[in-house]
Amino acid sequence: MKKKFTIAFVVVVLSFVVIMAHDKVFSLSKNNEKNDNYLTLKEKLKILGNINEKIDYFNTDYIDRYIKYKSTHPNKSNSNIVLEVNIGLDQEFYTNIKKSSNVDTTFVLVNKFNYLDEDYIPSKLETIDANYSLGEKKLVNVARISFEFLAKKAKEDGYNIRAVSTYRSYDYQTTLYNNYAKEDGVNNADQYSARPGFSEHQTGLAVDIDNVDNDYMHFENTTEFTWMQENAYKYGFILRYPKDKEYITGYTYEPWHYRYVGVDIASFIYKNKITYEEYYAKYIMK
Repeated sequence: MKKKFTIAFVVVVLSFVVIMAHDKVFSLSKNNEKNDNYLTLKEKLKILGNINEKIDYFNTDYIDRYIKYKSTHPNKSNSNIVLEVNIGLDQEFYTNIKKSSNVDTTFVLVNKFNYLDEDYIPSKLETIDANYSLGEKKLVNVARISFEFLAKKAKEDGYNIRAVSTYRSYDYQTTLYNNYAKEDGVNNADQYSARPGFSEHQTGLAVDIDNVDNDYMHFENTTEFTWMQENAYKYGFILRYPKDKEYITGYTYEPWHYRYVGVDIASFIYKNKITYEEYYAKYIMK
């Protein structure tokens, strides 16, 4: 009986020691977490090499996200850390979403982090000249005028540029996306089609093009594509989803998809070979 009591006593003592040790470790872990959370702004900026003094698109509101992203991407430069967090690349696509600002302007950003309301319809939608479109296609006034100038100049140079898809309503995009998702699955559809509310086409500033003779999916293999590469920016259009930038845009390369942003912005993007996300994060968000 005494032996059983001794064994039971030892078990109780050991259990108590284990519990106390666990509580101590947990307490230390919580204290470290608390210390991290209560670093001063100066200390946090030091972790980032005081890059706020070197780039003007640094956003103090994102400082904790910068530090967390840096800890998981130690080989990225601090400037890239700031840029990519500003874009939202520290989050999964379609998470941490927010309503697009600057709607009804030529520099509105709509992507996998910024959406338009279900009932949003851009103002001043106008039908493109039938000579430069497949059926009745609409863009907002300034984009429509610029696209017609572009297509007219291309024709004068011996090339055919035609709009095959322009403004799409929320409901139209819903049907389109759901069909793709049903056919290819959501993960695959997300690579090439926007979810409803997240499509640039709803802005009335985006246009998919072909050269009349070939399906738009083969546009890259046409001489018109080369002409667009060399001239689109002169009319305010950018190749919206370029090659090797999929990790930023969230979409596979689309040589047929162009977006109107105005001549100044388009020229800058063309010269610096960046995406609209990068331009927006550096020069418009601030």
